[in-house]
Amino acid sequence: MKQLLRVQNFTVSSDGIAAGEDQTLERPFGHRIDPRELMAWAVATAHWPNRTDPGGSRGLDDYFTRDFTHNIGAEIMGRNKFGPQRGPWHDHQWRGWWGDEPPFHTPVFVLTHHTRPSFTLSDTTFHFVGGDPADVLARAREAAQGKDVRLGGGVSTIREFLDADLVDTLHVVVTPVKLGSGLRLWDSPDELLDRFHLEVVPSPSGVTHHLFWRR
Repeated sequence: MKQLLRVQNFTVSSDGIAAGEDQTLERPFGHRIDPRELMAWAVATAHWPNRTDPGGSRGLDDYFTRDFTHNIGAEIMGRNKFGPQRGPWHDHQWRGWWGDEPPFHTPVFVLTHHTRPSFTLSDTTFHFVGGDPADVLARAREAAQGKDVRLGGGVSTIREFLDADLVDTLHVVVTPVKLGSGLRLWDSPDELLDRFHLEVVPSPSGVTHHLFWRR
């Protein structure tokens, strides 16, 4: 079976914005964006990957957070998802926002124009790679050993792989919050309907799950 490139649990506002501009170490989602508001639907679930206490909601939203690791053998992420640094890497001691136990549990390929040595935290190994999307995906698929590859974001990375026509499925969660400005995934999900089927599933939590798969 084909190894899929999948976007999972990617969350945007009602006006299509997933992150603010002017990202800093203290503000991973950028200026004016409160990640607790944007990601409240996922944080509330029993299978939220960063949950450290028992409990959490069950049902539709939890189904999607539980699916986060299912048949995933590698992840591709943009440099901004790894950290706020720009340009050459001056501090190799700082190892990203994910702490000593990153939630990926697979090889992770971080897109960057400035490579640095790979390193491992727990069972996650970060590789810093350049190249065009097709080349990076080929490396990730090899590392995934037959499993699917998750495209983790952020916005620019997902748009880059969409433009290269490499994405097979997308799960995008739309929250009932309007942000007005920031990094926008789309003006409307209808923009993808020339290449993807779409099913829209509202959740009792107030978010709406958009499920895209290739035509």
